[in-house]
Amino acid sequence: MTRGAGELAKLLRYRPKFAAASFSSTTPSGSSISPTHRPWFPKLKVVAAVGVGLGMGALGLSALGTEPRRSLYLLYSMSLRLGRDFVTAALIVADYNYSLYGLPEKSLERAQSKHEVHIRSANRLKELCFKNGGIYIKLGQHMGQLEYLLPSEYVQTMKDCMLDKCPVSTFEQVCELFKAELGRLPHEVFKDFDPIPLASASLAQVHVASTFEGEKVAVKVQHAHLTDTAAMDIVTVKLVVTAVHFLFPNYDYRWLIAEVQDSLPKELDFLLEAKNSEHCMNNFRTLSPHLVRWIYVPKVYRDLSTRKLLTMEFIEGVKVTDVKAIQKLGIKPNTISKIMNEAFADMIFRHGFVHCDPHAANMMVRLAPTNEHGFLGNKKTPQLVLLDHGLYKELNPTLRNDYAALWKALVFADVNEIKKQSVKLGAGEDLYILFAGVLTMRPWKKIIQQDINHLKIDGTEEDKEEIQMYASQLVSEISLLLQRLPREILLLLKTNDCLRAVDYCLGSSINSFVIIARESSRTLAEMRTSRDRRSIRSKLSARLDMLKVEVRLLILQLLEWITCLHGIDDKAAMQGDLEAGVGTKTQNGSVDVASASVCDSNSDPHLCDSGTGLSNLPA
Repeated sequence: MTRGAGELAKLLRYRPKFAAASFSSTTPSGSSISPTHRPWFPKLKVVAAVGVGLGMGALGLSALGTEPRRSLYLLYSMSLRLGRDFVTAALIVADYNYSLYGLPEKSLERAQSKHEVHIRSANRLKELCFKNGGIYIKLGQHMGQLEYLLPSEYVQTMKDCMLDKCPVSTFEQVCELFKAELGRLPHEVFKDFDPIPLASASLAQVHVASTFEGEKVAVKVQHAHLTDTAAMDIVTVKLVVTAVHFLFPNYDYRWLIAEVQDSLPKELDFLLEAKNSEHCMNNFRTLSPHLVRWIYVPKVYRDLSTRKLLTMEFIEGVKVTDVKAIQKLGIKPNTISKIMNEAFADMIFRHGFVHCDPHAANMMVRLAPTNEHGFLGNKKTPQLVLLDHGLYKELNPTLRNDYAALWKALVFADVNEIKKQSVKLGAGEDLYILFAGVLTMRPWKKIIQQDINHLKIDGTEEDKEEIQMYASQLVSEISLLLQRLPREILLLLKTNDCLRAVDYCLGSSINSFVIIARESSRTLAEMRTSRDRRSIRSKLSARLDMLKVEVRLLILQLLEWITCLHGIDDKAAMQGDLEAGVGTKTQNGSVDVASASVCDSNSDPHLCDSGTGLSNLPA
């Protein structure tokens, strides 16, 4: 009996009636997935068996005729991975049901038990990701960015180990790859080569080396067998999401298959990554010269790089989320937050070429090697170093314009414009409220408040719990929204998640919103004037819009500065004057906004007027 099967048997052994009568599917947040259809466990066995059979058959048909030994290895690995998936899922569901069975809602005992199950389940998922590798680790990395959607136990577990502490390939495997790619061993290519990797991520690990010219370099080495397992990963994901949708129709993530099929091969091509990195830096030089001194991309050694090996300039720096190390460099964390958000806002709205994997391990902070000459003498310039350029997305001008218009509408709490632009981006007239909530990670009531404070991202535990609550209650709506949205927008949502997670670590509450508001407004103004260059009225209107945004943002930053200076609670400090003309304070502390009931006949009632909708959450 495997370890997983043994754990499952242990969970079920002491409560025989549980599996037959009390087995209900539960999400990590503790909410029921399908209260009307609980006896699904036998169906899960059938689907798992059929899934394994289909996967093995499909893979066998595609590969058996060429290399039988390779085909057998892939078939074995495929069935093993799917088996791990099934056992892990069964263990997690069984653990939640067994551990929380009979415990009263909101009791201390249930809360403590749920916390312990969260930790056990997160560790099981971590172990599954490490054993299966590849795309599983990529998914685990993204879980570590979802501060607002997942319980903290899951986020912290994934964040601690998924970014740069993944399983490593052996030095023998590294040597085999060098021999296959360059025809030479590492010590023949480099003067020095450290056999112990500096860091290891989902697709590759990094070794420190030095060239025969004495230059220190970082060598990114693709993990062994990834090319083979990539195709298997795609088939596995297809089977898993199809099975999940069959068991739980509310969970339809089949759109993920096309995204994985498109992005994974690109991330495995290190020559494409080299091209992306050079394109990125060139965009900052030509399109964003005002930012170029604060952004750096390591240069690539093309003659020492292949599709599976990438040799880059070695950069001395600190992790972007290491606040203490950043402060030791004499840099304010808020400065780094501002640089990061300005850089990615420019990528989205100016360049149309966006780094879509900006998690904490893919960004570093350093002091620029050259001094900046100022009025008070020389000073070092802080730089944000961008790493891992495997996943980029190009945005066409129309999409950038619509996305910018949506953000401008969010800044001004313009309900009609939010709806209009959300529909243009694919959300539909029934899910535009949910789209605005997913994009900003804020309840609808806060989004449409007319005061300045609605732009501020508090990041409190109360906010997180609120968002987790409605996320668990709107599973089918979120799934439908993600199916509708263009893949470019899906990757922008992922980018937002990553940046929001870094911002949270840096302690910034307004930078992300302020900067994207400014850049989106500037984009719209530039597009308007470019369409009608001779119209003075058009130019004046564009400048007036920009002035309105700047005034609004200036007031917000001033209020933030005053609040920090005096150490006053934000809500207490700003509640009085800012609520004037917007709404009235109710007894429970929420704000009754006059325009809160903005839903029309096309809107989903769950998003508007029900007790579980976004607009009814406390403000």
